[in-house]
Amino acid sequence: MKKIWSGILIALLFSNCSDGDLSQEVISFDSVATQSCTNNGIIYKIKGQEALLIQIPSTSFTNEPTATGSPTIIDINSTNRVVYRFYNGAISSSMFCETIPPSSPTVSDEWIATAGKIHITTTAVKTTNATTGRTSITGYNHNIVFKNITFAKQNGTQVYETFAFGDYGQVISPLTIGFDETLEQCTTTKQIYNYNSGEAITLDNIDSNLIQNQITPLNSPRTALLGTTNNKLTYRLYTNGVLTPSYFCTPTLPTVPAISQEWIAEAGVANVKGIIEVTTTNVLNSFTHRIVLKKATLVKGRNNFTLGDSHLLGELITTN
Repeated sequence: MKKIWSGILIALLFSNCSDGDLSQEVISFDSVATQSCTNNGIIYKIKGQEALLIQIPSTSFTNEPTATGSPTIIDINSTNRVVYRFYNGAISSSMFCETIPPSSPTVSDEWIATAGKIHITTTAVKTTNATTGRTSITGYNHNIVFKNITFAKQNGTQVYETFAFGDYGQVISPLTIGFDETLEQCTTTKQIYNYNSGEAITLDNIDSNLIQNQITPLNSPRTALLGTTNNKLTYRLYTNGVLTPSYFCTPTLPTVPAISQEWIAEAGVANVKGIIEVTTTNVLNSFTHRIVLKKATLVKGRNNFTLGDSHLLGELITTN
């Protein structure tokens, strides 16, 4: 009887091993950083002789945070590919990003995902200026998880109910909001605006009490709250053209240049955020209205950033 059990045990051990340990039964890349190719859209992790590859459209990774509990979901198929490979030698990024990959090492074992879904949860990566309190979006982190993924391999299939691929980060250039301090105002609509060749910031339906040709007392500016209709602050970026003064003060926004991004300020809360302060001084018949925004937050979709504790919108000059 002992000889029978010994034979069974030996058979089981050999059935779970392969020549040179080339066939892996468990995939683990938990502590491995994600890398990517710029020329073919492949995202991958490598560890010694192993590689885990994802190839999906770059549009799957958007610059828009996903809603809580609602990741971007992509079906795994022949187009949206997930592949695990084991090589007969140590590998590097050149295996996947070069037009003509090295001839060595070669693939010893390959698992191809045939079913399942890719879940992508996207969050914005921000930095905060410790002096001004201003936040900037500097990139996006995409957390990738496979759900109910099935790998076809040489000796059958391998199924994972939940398989965490990990984080894939993308870096972007933060918005600059680069204007001089000179504000303009439309004669009819009273819109206040500032612009350069490719961006503009506007304050629409401004409270008439804010801009008065009267000096404000020391340390007592006129105040109001940002709103979604009145005192509406909008920041826009443009493409396919150059902004000129003729773009503003028209009943309908021109279509050229085209708006590429539009950020709208959150409604203010008294003594908390989104506060407009106007300080007025004068020289002879000219009045200078210095407009400052306190703790203003700009929003686009589920993205947002703050202009800081105190942001100078600019100075508007009026006359009697």
